[in-house]
Amino acid sequence: MSVCALAGAAAHIGPAGTWLPPVRRSLFPALDGRGRPGHIALTFDDGPARHSTPYFLDTLDRLAVRATFFVLGRALLEAPDTGRELVARGHEVAVHGWDHRRPWWPTPLRDLSELRRTVAAVGAVCGVRPRWYRPPYGVLTGGRWAAARRVGLRPVLWSAWGREWVSGATARSVADRVGRGLHGGGTVLLHDTDRASGADSWRVALQALPELVECCRRQGFTIGPLRDHGIGVENARPGGQEQTGRLC
Repeated sequence: MSVCALAGAAAHIGPAGTWLPPVRRSLFPALDGRGRPGHIALTFDDGPARHSTPYFLDTLDRLAVRATFFVLGRALLEAPDTGRELVARGHEVAVHGWDHRRPWWPTPLRDLSELRRTVAAVGAVCGVRPRWYRPPYGVLTGGRWAAARRVGLRPVLWSAWGREWVSGATARSVADRVGRGLHGGGTVLLHDTDRASGADSWRVALQALPELVECCRRQGFTIGPLRDHGIGVENARPGGQEQTGRLC
């Protein structure tokens, strides 16, 4: 392989090292979803889907919680009514990409085209301009990072996830996993659909929601969308604002 090819491969896959939680926590706190110490950001990926997302909206209404939904452009056009309902109920819409493909090969022009297409779909369907971008699988390649900047999106991953798609996962295991990994100022990742995971895995996340919210509130944390999370410049530098407290 030539030097140029090696350099191109490094530029493509090198930034994806931020998928590793220790790397994000120590070097990129804002990418890790670190915000105000007294706040927990609640986020969902892979939707919207008519067969599952409305259940999350109803549960979040009962819990009086708003969240950020990272939508896929293709899914949004398949369920535009659900996308509009997200906004009508006060939730924040962010970008997860056009579809849930793996980024093993550099495709910078496709990355840019698909993000622009998804941003346009969010505007047309939901009537809002998205602010945040989370790539599928959390793999933020160089091409995806550059494309996000070109279209005015800010990348953010997560501080803790429920892994509800794992075989044998239960509402208890999801709550326990999130509780072990999350502190005040962190960002939670769940999924409101099984579009890219095992059938009905979204039901496990849905069942875990009330316990997660109650746990946050018992610890004195507020819980809400990324727009209220306070991810700022001070949190984007190593040595920035530290998380305090532990969820559960």
